[in-house]
Amino acid sequence: MLILLPPSETKQTGGRRRALDLDSLALPSLGPQREAVLAALITLSDDADEAARVLKLGPRQRDEVAVNALLRTAPTLPAADRYTGVLFDALDAPSLDAPARRWLKTHVLIHSAPFGPVGALDPIPNYRLGAGVRLPGLAAPARHWADPVAAALATAAPPFILDLRSHAYVALGPVPGSVPAVSLRIVTDAPGGTVRALNHFNKHAKGELVRLLAMERPRIRSVAGFRQWADDAGLRVVGESDSAELDLIV
Repeated sequence: MLILLPPSETKQTGGRRRALDLDSLALPSLGPQREAVLAALITLSDDADEAARVLKLGPRQRDEVAVNALLRTAPTLPAADRYTGVLFDALDAPSLDAPARRWLKTHVLIHSAPFGPVGALDPIPNYRLGAGVRLPGLAAPARHWADPVAAALATAAPPFILDLRSHAYVALGPVPGSVPAVSLRIVTDAPGGTVRALNHFNKHAKGELVRLLAMERPRIRSVAGFRQWADDAGLRVVGESDSAELDLIV
């Protein structure tokens, strides 16, 4: 099983004195796309006013232009430790033991805007870039990323993908049809036997789910296997057997 997670706008600062190495990131075929975005972001940072406009930064966020200027030399952290916010606070990767973190390394990709999907423990620097931002000199994000990411996922050929990304990041790298996959919607019971989709708690539940998977480390190779594990774990996962979307009822 391979899990695809969205990133978070909020991030931990600092890190270890190990600079970004694009060649070491997961899905190495994305190297050209990563290098193009990295170069465009650094060049954009030469003009603070233009960078603030393109990146949609408010007056109190303008110091993030300088963050992007240092992308090649800044300290790095494992991606799962770099991101903060609701989902990653619930996952709490830094507190996991070594076997659980090794499981994250081999089973989780986090879909960043500047680097595409990276391994959960791939070292990345702090940065500022949203999924929908078009950088000067580059195609629109979906045109830049979608086909290369889909091809990279197809080459990786995981037995099954659990896609927990937001729609914005799915657009930057749809799962190819050759790979069995399912997305997961977080819902709660509603009157009349229906369910209601959640917003804020959606991210929290996804973080808790990935943390539980990392701690239990099941061997899941299919949608059916995921549903069986969820049932054994006391989780309410429902949906048609051939559906591309399942509901996790919380």
